[in-house]
Amino acid sequence: MRNGVLAFSRTGEIVLINPEACRIFGLPVDGAHLGQAYADVLRDHHDIVRVLSGAFELAHLPNRAELRLKPTDKVIGYTLSLVQDEAGVSVGAALFFKDLTRVEQLEERERLRDRLAAIGEMAAAVAHEIKNPLAGIEVMAGLLRRQVPEDRAAQALIADIISESKMANAIVQEMLDFVRPVRLQLDRTSVGLAIQNAVTMADGTPARGSISVRIDAAADLPPIQGDRHQLVQVFTNLLTNAYEALEGRGSVVITARLVTDEEAGALPLDGLHPVPTVVVDVTDDGPGLDPALTDKIFNPFFTTKPQGSGLGLAIVRKIVDAHDGRIDVASTPGRGTRFRVALPVSSGDALVR
Repeated sequence: MRNGVLAFSRTGEIVLINPEACRIFGLPVDGAHLGQAYADVLRDHHDIVRVLSGAFELAHLPNRAELRLKPTDKVIGYTLSLVQDEAGVSVGAALFFKDLTRVEQLEERERLRDRLAAIGEMAAAVAHEIKNPLAGIEVMAGLLRRQVPEDRAAQALIADIISESKMANAIVQEMLDFVRPVRLQLDRTSVGLAIQNAVTMADGTPARGSISVRIDAAADLPPIQGDRHQLVQVFTNLLTNAYEALEGRGSVVITARLVTDEEAGALPLDGLHPVPTVVVDVTDDGPGLDPALTDKIFNPFFTTKPQGSGLGLAIVRKIVDAHDGRIDVASTPGRGTRFRVALPVSSGDALVR
């Protein structure tokens, strides 16, 4: 069954729990839970225990309700029903539920696309209007520099003006890249080669310093249907972020493997059946992130860098989404950060796009 089923007696002992329920709750599928109190078996899922404990007291039991399981961050839709004997006496209750996490992710992706569409035209117009005066400022500062070649103080001020205008122009360009629709040039693409190209491009950044980089990509990775240049941009950005976090010291490990099981990271593009997926992990041993920041890190204009625009990772997520993929981050303060990119080997939806 694709649905989880949990049945328990009026005294609270579990009388039935199927493998799908065990998977969703993160329990071993060994039958050892039968006869145990559901409050003990599900002690990490306080919200579910609270729902089940009201089965025999509530006048109206929840039907097609939704709940987020905090320990696993899964979203479930559930119905709670009483089980009655032949005399109509309630002898137990049954919880029927389904993992809606993938559906929730797809809905969030659609909400993000709607928000981007709403602000896209306005942001593009504003960015173009800002670029024009910035270009004028840079040109006029260059002309002024030639007129006062002997004045060192003036030369320093003019250099600052040009530098700041270039930085502002770069931010405006990033904004344009972010609001512009992603146009994929799809072809059979080697993810391993895209990673190698990204490492070569990121090597040119001063932030690398003495950081060591190790690539561990499976030799039998199949090519995916993707845009090589944009995938290189994704991995280059992730590497650059890792270099900046490490401040010139430490190591980065990039692994790439093929997975076919949903638990290992395979993507169920139709919401039900996982497809072969290439999973790439970019892991550093840097200072890590505050747990409160991991939910915000892909938001547009959110940044932890003094000179950052907050658009780099937002653009990365946009490119991954356009490939029908998924990106997430896991970080432990003081131990490092891991970005995981999952890309389906093929996708009919991506071909249409």
